[in-house]
Amino acid sequence: MKAEILSKAQEIKEEVVEWRRHLHMYPELSGREFNTAEFVAEKLKEFGVDRLVENFADSTAVVAEITGEKPGKTVAIRADMDALPTEEKTGKPYASRIKGVMHSCGHDAHTAMLLGTARLLCQMRDKIHGKVRLIFQPCEERHDCKGAKHLIENGVLEGVSAIFALHVFPELPTGKVGTKPGPFLASSDVFRVKVIGKSTHASRPHQGIDPILISAQVVNTLHHIVSRYVDPLDPAVLTIGKICGGFAENVIPDEVTLEGTIRTLNSEVRDRIPKLIEKALWGITTAYGGAFKFEFEEGTPPLINDEVTTRFSVGKMRELLGDENVILLEKPTMGGEDFSFYLQEVPGTFIRLGIRNEEKGIIYPLHNSKFDVDEDALPIGVAVETFLALEWLKSHS
Repeated sequence: MKAEILSKAQEIKEEVVEWRRHLHMYPELSGREFNTAEFVAEKLKEFGVDRLVENFADSTAVVAEITGEKPGKTVAIRADMDALPTEEKTGKPYASRIKGVMHSCGHDAHTAMLLGTARLLCQMRDKIHGKVRLIFQPCEERHDCKGAKHLIENGVLEGVSAIFALHVFPELPTGKVGTKPGPFLASSDVFRVKVIGKSTHASRPHQGIDPILISAQVVNTLHHIVSRYVDPLDPAVLTIGKICGGFAENVIPDEVTLEGTIRTLNSEVRDRIPKLIEKALWGITTAYGGAFKFEFEEGTPPLINDEVTTRFSVGKMRELLGDENVILLEKPTMGGEDFSFYLQEVPGTFIRLGIRNEEKGIIYPLHNSKFDVDEDALPIGVAVETFLALEWLKSHS
């Protein structure tokens, strides 16, 4: 069956590339994937899926199901659909035609590959033991709209025995896939700080309270939290990515705002860092006579790949692609992914799909304005998703 799947995936490569390029040219931001969802739904109708739910749970999600000719359980595969607020600079003929919006994280490829998987599975119902649920998910890039958590709360995983997802990865060459059991990606939380001072003329700093000076101390101190209060063996990142304050060179302003992110692999560390931030803010602002407001927004939890499904995935991918093309990754990375919410509910595995091709100039990282995908990787992704779904159901029927 593996040879048949690889062959079928190659046969539809041109179509999958065409779908991916269409989606790439017309990207949509999180929560606004209206045309993307319509495109996905129309293709699924053409393929003849057995069940199709558009606007799932009052969102732009599209959920479909393909029922096999043999009884069995249900397995799910997820693809995300949203783009990022990035101005594309690839210069490719299929570059984004929407100003300031780009698929710089490869979600166009994920959506196209899952459509390819849907097409193959609709042709292979005689080999399906149970059902395959396809989840085309919006809002992966933002935590404040209807993404994975919202879909789960509205029953998208009902009856699912396992779930899988692929994510393109420019650090692996095309032809390779990689994963690992256990901690794989970090939690991703956001914090905002308003440092409050007292405005005055820049020539009379003694008559005011300088929030810029206080903010400088805050930045310096917060960046010491990980190095001095977190066990070096527990990976954690605290980054301040945005500072706004002041409006003239000769005025000390009333306030300064800072925004940052916290990434951890340990839930206890994740809970502890916001408390340390608030404690530091109190000490610094009090010392300088200022004040502060602190907001912490919990995002996605750490992504923990299930041991059983991951060992299964590695074995089956080696069977499909060859041992040399499947890499058991040694270390997690500190990026975040809301696929972690699914893995809190059912066993599953998140898999890296190599797309790097230096000869084609496809070398740029995720979220970069020159990011692109080696489209030779797309049929590999289709084959992996199809094979894992069929083999999981077969082995658990």
